[in-house]
Amino acid sequence: QVQLVESGGGLVQAGGSLRLSCGASGSIFRINAMGWYRQAPGKQRELVATITRGGNTDYAVSVKGRFTISGDNAKNTVYLQMNGLKPEDTADYYCYTSHSTRLGTLNVYWGQGTQVTVSS
Repeated sequence: QVQLVESGGGLVQAGGSLRLSCGASGSIFRINAMGWYRQAPGKQRELVATITRGGNTDYAVSVKGRFTISGDNAKNTVYLQMNGLKPEDTADYYCYTSHSTRLGTLNVYWGQGTQVTVSS
Protein backbone atom coordinates (compact mmCIF):
# COMPACT_ATOMS: atom_id res chain seq x y z
CA GLN A 1 0.00 0.00 0.00
CA VAL A 2 1.04 3.55 -0.75
CA GLN A 3 -0.24 6.48 1.25
CA LEU A 4 -0.46 10.03 -0.05
CA VAL A 5 -0.57 13.08 2.20
CA GLU A 6 -1.48 16.45 0.73
CA SER A 7 -1.00 19.92 2.15
CA GLY A 8 -1.17 23.54 1.09
CA GLY A 9 -4.81 24.17 0.32
CA GLY A 10 -6.68 27.16 1.67
CA LEU A 11 -8.55 30.35 0.92
CA VAL A 12 -7.04 32.95 -1.39
CA GLN A 13 -8.25 35.96 -3.30
CA ALA A 14 -8.47 35.93 -7.07
CA GLY A 15 -5.07 36.57 -8.59
CA GLY A 16 -3.30 35.04 -5.63
CA SER A 17 -1.10 31.98 -5.34
CA LEU A 18 -1.03 28.69 -3.48
CA ARG A 19 1.41 25.79 -3.47
CA LEU A 20 0.16 22.26 -2.96
CA SER A 21 2.42 19.44 -1.83
CA CYS A 22 1.87 15.70 -1.85
CA GLY A 23 4.18 13.12 -0.35
CA ALA A 24 4.01 9.38 -0.93
CA SER A 25 5.00 6.82 1.67
CA GLY A 26 4.55 3.14 2.45
CA SER A 27 5.49 0.13 0.34
CA ILE A 28 6.94 2.05 -2.58
CA PHE A 29 8.69 0.14 -5.33
CA ARG A 30 8.39 2.36 -8.39
CA ILE A 31 6.40 5.53 -8.87
CA ASN A 32 5.63 6.04 -12.56
CA ALA A 33 3.80 9.33 -12.30
CA MET A 34 2.24 11.69 -9.82
CA GLY A 35 -0.19 14.51 -10.27
CA TRP A 36 -3.33 16.33 -9.32
CA TYR A 37 -6.99 16.09 -10.13
CA ARG A 38 -9.69 18.42 -8.88
CA GLN A 39 -13.40 18.21 -8.34
CA ALA A 40 -15.66 21.20 -7.96
CA PRO A 41 -19.13 20.88 -6.40
CA GLY A 42 -21.52 19.28 -8.84
CA LYS A 43 -18.82 18.57 -11.40
CA GLN A 44 -16.78 15.56 -12.43
CA ARG A 45 -13.22 15.08 -11.30
CA GLU A 46 -10.81 16.47 -13.88
CA LEU A 47 -7.09 16.21 -14.46
CA VAL A 48 -5.16 19.32 -13.51
CA ALA A 49 -1.54 18.34 -14.05
CA THR A 50 0.67 15.30 -14.08
CA ILE A 51 4.39 14.59 -14.10
CA THR A 52 6.12 11.36 -15.00
CA ARG A 53 9.14 9.83 -13.36
CA GLY A 54 11.19 11.16 -16.26
CA GLY A 55 9.91 14.69 -15.77
CA ASN A 56 7.40 14.91 -18.60
CA THR A 57 4.46 17.11 -17.69
CA ASP A 58 0.92 17.59 -18.90
CA TYR A 59 -1.64 20.21 -17.96
CA ALA A 60 -5.31 20.90 -18.37
CA VAL A 61 -5.86 23.64 -20.91
CA SER A 62 -7.57 25.76 -18.27
CA VAL A 63 -4.45 25.93 -16.08
CA LYS A 64 -1.64 26.11 -18.65
CA GLY A 65 0.55 29.11 -18.07
CA ARG A 66 -0.73 29.57 -14.51
CA PHE A 67 0.05 26.28 -12.76
CA THR A 68 3.39 24.49 -12.61
CA ILE A 69 3.88 20.90 -11.49
CA SER A 70 7.23 19.66 -10.24
CA GLY A 71 8.48 16.57 -8.50
CA ASP A 72 11.24 15.26 -6.31
CA ASN A 73 11.84 11.58 -7.08
CA ALA A 74 14.14 11.14 -4.10
CA LYS A 75 11.42 12.37 -1.75
CA ASN A 76 8.48 10.80 -3.63
CA THR A 77 6.87 14.21 -3.54
CA VAL A 78 5.01 16.31 -6.08
CA TYR A 79 4.25 20.00 -5.94
CA LEU A 80 1.70 22.17 -7.69
CA GLN A 81 2.44 25.88 -7.82
CA MET A 82 -0.76 27.72 -8.62
CA ASN A 83 -0.50 31.35 -9.68
CA GLY A 84 -3.11 33.71 -11.03
CA LEU A 85 -5.86 31.80 -9.27
CA LYS A 86 -9.42 32.32 -10.46
CA PRO A 87 -12.73 31.62 -8.70
CA GLU A 88 -13.29 28.78 -11.16
CA ASP A 89 -10.22 27.05 -9.71
CA THR A 90 -12.20 26.50 -6.51
CA ALA A 91 -12.36 22.75 -5.91
CA ASP A 92 -11.09 19.86 -3.85
CA TYR A 93 -7.67 18.92 -5.19
CA TYR A 94 -6.63 15.27 -5.08
CA CYS A 95 -3.12 13.96 -5.43
CA TYR A 96 -2.64 10.64 -7.20
CA THR A 97 0.21 8.33 -8.04
CA SER A 98 0.63 5.57 -10.57
CA HIS A 99 2.73 2.90 -8.89
CA SER A 100 4.23 -0.39 -10.02
CA THR A 101 4.98 -3.23 -7.63
CA ARG A 102 8.01 -5.48 -7.85
CA LEU A 103 5.87 -8.01 -9.72
CA GLY A 104 4.75 -5.42 -12.25
CA THR A 105 1.28 -4.81 -10.90
CA LEU A 106 0.08 -1.30 -11.62
CA ASN A 107 -1.96 0.52 -8.99
CA VAL A 108 -3.30 4.02 -8.67
CA TYR A 109 -3.50 5.59 -5.24
CA TRP A 110 -5.30 8.75 -4.16
CA GLY A 111 -4.87 11.26 -1.42
CA GLN A 112 -7.76 12.44 0.72
CA GLY A 113 -7.93 15.82 -0.95
CA THR A 114 -7.21 19.39 0.01
CA GLN A 115 -9.65 22.22 -0.46
CA VAL A 116 -8.79 25.29 -2.52
CA THR A 117 -11.16 28.23 -2.40
CA VAL A 118 -10.63 31.33 -4.53
CA SER A 119 -12.72 34.35 -3.68
CA SER A 120 -13.60 37.01 -6.24
